[in-house]
Amino acid sequence: MAAAIRLARWHQGRTGSNPSVATLIVREINDEPVIVGRGVTAVGGRPHAEPQALAEAGDLARGATAYVTLEPCAHHGRTPPCAEALVSAGVSRVVAAASDPDDRVSGRGYQILRDARIEVEENVLAEEAARDLAGYLTRRMKNRVHVTLKLALSRNGKIGRRDGGQVLITGEVSNRQVHALRAQADVILIGIGTALNDDPSLTCRIEGLEDRSPIRLVLDTQLKLPVASKLVRTAREVPLWIATSAAQDHPARAGLAAAGADFIACETHDGQIALPELLEDLAARGLSSVLVEGGEQVAEAFLAEGLVDRLILLTGQIDIEGDAVDAPFAPGIVPPGFRKTSSMTFGADHMDEFERL
Repeated sequence: MAAAIRLARWHQGRTGSNPSVATLIVREINDEPVIVGRGVTAVGGRPHAEPQALAEAGDLARGATAYVTLEPCAHHGRTPPCAEALVSAGVSRVVAAASDPDDRVSGRGYQILRDARIEVEENVLAEEAARDLAGYLTRRMKNRVHVTLKLALSRNGKIGRRDGGQVLITGEVSNRQVHALRAQADVILIGIGTALNDDPSLTCRIEGLEDRSPIRLVLDTQLKLPVASKLVRTAREVPLWIATSAAQDHPARAGLAAAGADFIACETHDGQIALPELLEDLAARGLSSVLVEGGEQVAEAFLAEGLVDRLILLTGQIDIEGDAVDAPFAPGIVPPGFRKTSSMTFGADHMDEFERL
């Protein structure tokens, strides 16, 4: 199952509204377990993992064990459900990790298998699988996208300068890790303040993963994003969405639209984008995960609304002196309701990860 979970990561962030799921078909050959079929949800979401793994295994699937990272689907579309495909292939046992909360599937996939007298073992490494499936599971259970908040802070607990001057807090190894995180997300989100101060590209710039850049989303109530910014200039290469409450006839809209930007019409609360409604709108578009890389105000807004599911804190080895911005939390002082799940070292920097209980 651990191998299946690793395989599912291959297409994470690339499977549209479907989750990236993996299936391994295993059978005994010369008294040794051998993987005879592998499948992972295809880019775009179809085909699913099970039929791909069964096709690779062929006749060797009969009497074999299928390891699946998510309960096999049970609903009919243009193709038969994956649970029925496993039955037709003649597997004798199915080992599953996470259960599917989709009402069309939940429990029904397992029941199809059991009705066919296939042995089913559930919840094997379920927590580990659910961590990678968090976007899909959150969208199904909470009707919104899953939110990861990432912050980089200095050794003395600062995240930047109040004058907007850029400070390189973490090193190259950490920066590449952030790009890897971007490659797994559907959307990367910042506020207009970060867009104006840093003029970021917000793309994935790891060799071989350039095409994995997520949708860039800017919270910009009054359309202050300059047409000359890197985000707008690259809007036809990597999607740029602007969440705004500005009127349809706002003078800046035409120029941004002509450059390729798309808009999400948003409600406001106390002059700011209404975040819960925005996250629901993103889920309604079939998106599942958002990586928030905004500054102090955006981070605090998401935390105050209780919308953060995962915290990633990168601590560099520099100090930011003078009029600096305090981090909203630190490795030893995190908001209530979170637990630490991992700690890693990247070069001279340290990364701590927390998940909501």
